[in-house]
Amino acid sequence: MNESATKNAKVDTAENGWRLGIQKGDSLSYRDAQLDDYSQLSRHKFPHRSLSLSLRAKTSSSSPAGTWGFGLWNDPFGMSLGFGGSPFRLPALPNAVWFFYASPQNYLSFTDGKPAQGFLAQTFRSPKFHPLLIPAGLILPFSPRLSRKLLSRVIAEDSSALRVDVTQWHSYRLEWSQRSVLWYVDDTPVFESPVSPSPPLGVIIWIDNQFAAFTPEGKISFGVLAGGEEWLEIEDLEIKEEEP
Repeated sequence: MNESATKNAKVDTAENGWRLGIQKGDSLSYRDAQLDDYSQLSRHKFPHRSLSLSLRAKTSSSSPAGTWGFGLWNDPFGMSLGFGGSPFRLPALPNAVWFFYASPQNYLSFTDGKPAQGFLAQTFRSPKFHPLLIPAGLILPFSPRLSRKLLSRVIAEDSSALRVDVTQWHSYRLEWSQRSVLWYVDDTPVFESPVSPSPPLGVIIWIDNQFAAFTPEGKISFGVLAGGEEWLEIEDLEIKEEEP
């Protein structure tokens, strides 16, 4: 796995795994500690088309300011827009499947009625291009609410809120195929979805102080948050390629 960290963040090797940490700080700087297996690859060369990912994890707090998680995505936030994106990739529509935590400042859903904050099992599937993207982009500055509605017809998503004490050790497993996705906590199935993201994807494990929101009312906001010292510790990481 590739290790990376911004200023005031750190990735340390721990027994059977890693400890990803960010320091206490203000809302002026982005703090991110990350593991991945794609950072030096172009998006079409990301390594996975189906995958079983399992690990044990715990965090320093049940409600840190920012986001953290583990799973797979297509790194849609290119051009280093403040979301950990690679500087040599253009932005893209999201394809992702993960265990994902988002603090209350976030609203990460394009579909009304889906959980968009807290600790989630979440998946997004998007095409490379869709005709509705043109009007959605054109009207975004004038009617973000309508633009969001159009994007909800392009981006398929599914999610479920999870009730887990993340400050204690738990086992997590994600089984992704091109037909469906299953999430497990402590070997118990907690969610299943037919919304399977479009490959190829890369593995991502991170903790940071970012937020992003695109609310049903059409409010758009993003940036970084002040917060205390936080960490995500993982161990027994296992990645197995599965039949598509």
